[in-house]
Amino acid sequence: MTAHGELGYADGTGAGAVDVVALGESMVTFLPTRAGRLADVPSFDRGIGGAESNVVCALAAAGHRTRWVSRVGADGFGDHLVEAIARYGVDTSAVGRDPHRPTGIYFRTADDRETDAHEVLYYRAGSAASAMSTANMDQAALRSGSLLHLSGITAALSADCLDLLRALTDVATGADGVSFDVNYRPGLWAGGQGADPRVLLDLARAADLVFVGEDEAADAWGITGGPDAIRAALPEPQLLVVKRGADGAVAFGGNGTRYEEPAPRVDVVAAVGAGDAFAAGFLSATLRGLPIGQRLRHGHLMAAAALTVPGDLAAPPSRDHADRLAALDATAWGRLHLGPGWTAADDEAAQEVLTS
Repeated sequence: MTAHGELGYADGTGAGAVDVVALGESMVTFLPTRAGRLADVPSFDRGIGGAESNVVCALAAAGHRTRWVSRVGADGFGDHLVEAIARYGVDTSAVGRDPHRPTGIYFRTADDRETDAHEVLYYRAGSAASAMSTANMDQAALRSGSLLHLSGITAALSADCLDLLRALTDVATGADGVSFDVNYRPGLWAGGQGADPRVLLDLARAADLVFVGEDEAADAWGITGGPDAIRAALPEPQLLVVKRGADGAVAFGGNGTRYEEPAPRVDVVAAVGAGDAFAAGFLSATLRGLPIGQRLRHGHLMAAAALTVPGDLAAPPSRDHADRLAALDATAWGRLHLGPGWTAADDEAAQEVLTS
């Protein structure tokens, strides 16, 4: 257990000025107007993408007070990012502008089930966010929430970014209530600042709440024994959540407690953003002081919202709707089958259809 604060707040009782602060890079995303190779796509729709901002956008849409802290270029793409994220209800007042470095952008293909083609091209090297450091970030803003949400993506951007995360997770001087999503991205570590991705294990050990995929633990750290082996390697966090994709998730609490919840069946439109949405659902339920099993179910439901839309961000189900589904007994939960548009099915009749 770390020296940070306890995790679990009733609504509106968090000590910070906001519920959750997130630090991390966001980029302008260009989504194809049709399926196919990037070489063949004639036009793109503009969106936004970024693991940490995805989390606070989803939390804001679910009714929580959130703040995004980052740096963007003094350019039109930076303007678009800040304005788009603010429209979700996220406080962006602590986002800095860098006149010398650009805002990151990326292009990706649609998931093409006929050809199994999928390409992602990032243009983020030397971006404004990669220059984040302990010297140029608003420390008061970073410590203004009940929870500070970080991710391993930031650690891979530059040596200064890694030092910033180390400072923010330092037990003696860092922020209270640190949530850390490992978010291992092999491409970033292979072509990034050259650090060993095992530094993510050190950062996770210093956090209070950790999210990690079973596959990530194997790829980044060589841990292949499943959730229990991951907990053995990470005994320090108060809460450890191991994501297992369609097989559900396992949470480990204090005193050896273990909780497991299967994921509902989902008709997947696109897999992007599901991990961020899961974290948002779990954090939302944590802020509300719900039991850990309920937190896992809310994570699954928020992930299902993201999986059933083409972009990174989805409108979450209403709180009442999510609470009703999360309260289903084990048999009904096991029958749950969610497809596109399910978050708008907010009455009892629709709930019966969803669980039939």
